[in-house]
Amino acid sequence: MEAFGPWRLILVAIFAGFLHFQGSCSSDAAPNYTFMQEATNAPPVAYYDYIIIGGGTAGCPLAATLSQNFRVLLLERGGSPYGNQNITNLTTFTDTLRDTSPTSPAQSFVSEDGVVNTRPRVLGGGTCLNAGFYTHADPEFVQKAGLDLDLVNRSYEWVEKVMVFEPQLRQWQSAVRDGLLEVGVLPVNGYTFDHIYGTKVGGTIFDKDNHRHTAVDLLQYANPSGLTVLLHATVHRILFKTKGQSKTAAHGVIFKDGAGNEHRAYLSKERGKESMGEIIVSAGALGSPQLLLLSGIGPAQHLKSLGIKVLLDQPMVGQGMADNPMNIIVVPSPSPVEISLVQQVGITRLGTYIEALSRIDFVRFFGLTTPTNETTPETTKSALEIIERLQNAGMIVEKTIGPVSTGYLKLRNRNPDDNPMVTFNYFKEPEDLQRCVNGMKIIEGVVNSKAFSNFRYQNDTVEALLNMTQYLVKNIQPKRSNASTFESLEQYCKDTVVTIWHYHGGCQVGRVVDHQYRVLGVGSLRVIDGSTFIDSPGTNPQATLMMLGRYMGIKIRNERLGRHDLD
Repeated sequence: MEAFGPWRLILVAIFAGFLHFQGSCSSDAAPNYTFMQEATNAPPVAYYDYIIIGGGTAGCPLAATLSQNFRVLLLERGGSPYGNQNITNLTTFTDTLRDTSPTSPAQSFVSEDGVVNTRPRVLGGGTCLNAGFYTHADPEFVQKAGLDLDLVNRSYEWVEKVMVFEPQLRQWQSAVRDGLLEVGVLPVNGYTFDHIYGTKVGGTIFDKDNHRHTAVDLLQYANPSGLTVLLHATVHRILFKTKGQSKTAAHGVIFKDGAGNEHRAYLSKERGKESMGEIIVSAGALGSPQLLLLSGIGPAQHLKSLGIKVLLDQPMVGQGMADNPMNIIVVPSPSPVEISLVQQVGITRLGTYIEALSRIDFVRFFGLTTPTNETTPETTKSALEIIERLQNAGMIVEKTIGPVSTGYLKLRNRNPDDNPMVTFNYFKEPEDLQRCVNGMKIIEGVVNSKAFSNFRYQNDTVEALLNMTQYLVKNIQPKRSNASTFESLEQYCKDTVVTIWHYHGGCQVGRVVDHQYRVLGVGSLRVIDGSTFIDSPGTNPQATLMMLGRYMGIKIRNERLGRHDLD
């Protein structure tokens, strides 16, 4: 594999699309959302009952729910997904993530660990970029979060009526499923959203025409007269006041539109009284802690070093950052392979989940290029051979549960458009590394299974596939000199770790927010998104994030209006 040296490129942020997501509208057909407009059309100052920062996976359902009873402003730093064919179509899944332009819906970032990643910059958030898998949280997650199970289930159903479909497994995906069963990932659980041990088919947000549906579709539930959605609206900081308050409380935001003009939005007062409304941050696991820090809530020493006035010395903001490690095996096939993203999962008892996808554009996926005049005939031939093999191949992946290893987030500067610095500390704890090894052994068993035999070349040993994959899959961590040659599963996990885009933490429950997601130490401010998670829920978080947006919308409404109903 060293002969491919001139061809080796750093893995781009394509892996971000793994998640880390029935209705009348998909991303290529824009609904008549009269409440959605460019932020350049916003007045210099406006007042609302609730201001939601971030129109992502949690922000959209939250806004739709609150708009039924209140005047809601939803601020999104990106644009609309509608009309973007790369977002819409399953077959162009990789194109969205390879677009690293300043206006791309996928903003690339590299963690301090040297792993390339992506954060969404589009209305609908990660549901516009991911591999589409839909499955509920594990029961333990719901219990630890102290959520009302009846309202949780109703909230899931509210989402599913609009944008979730049953995938149709074809031959390659069926072979992976049967291989999982053959190696003992039992029982077979059929089609279900439930998180239960064994092998199951989950839901998908891709419809029968392979068109993506996103969290933006949930805005069809909104009251058009109660909601304003502003696109390309970047919030620079949250405004606070203390006059007449027992403690400091949020009361507005400063944001800039796409032309750089500054706007302010404030919480409405009611008949001369202090506002009962709230600022709700739903900017994601990077954006939410970043915005709290920019607004003066965080470790005092860090804030002072950047010239930010300390509003609240809160050392836990930005702490507990975690990204579920992903490792893979690529398997070229002698038999025709369908195009598919994640449709099923093996939920093991060994600390790992097994998923698969097939015949996507692997050349783009791995950032490979075609030969140049600078390469030798030998490397040209070898590179063309491997590129040719990738045209009909599948990929089986393992996601490490947890993880136990965590890190932290800090500001790089005071510019909200720039990525913060984030360290995930992949495999710092031995327990995570062992889980990865367990998962890779299961994948080896699937590849060697009778059920999968038609989809692998018999002379391709697992070690040969590991060597090929190790060559293809690159992060930018420091490497051993012989890192292209398989040595052990432990070293393989370390050398080929990439993201599955299920990163979380930074504003965790019990540390930065309470169990109602209110920011500790200040009033009228909540954080509702994946930054509050201690662990990533279930095998894929998007269903739970959308559920949480709906769930907390109902909770906030009932708390304010004195209601007790769940719909």
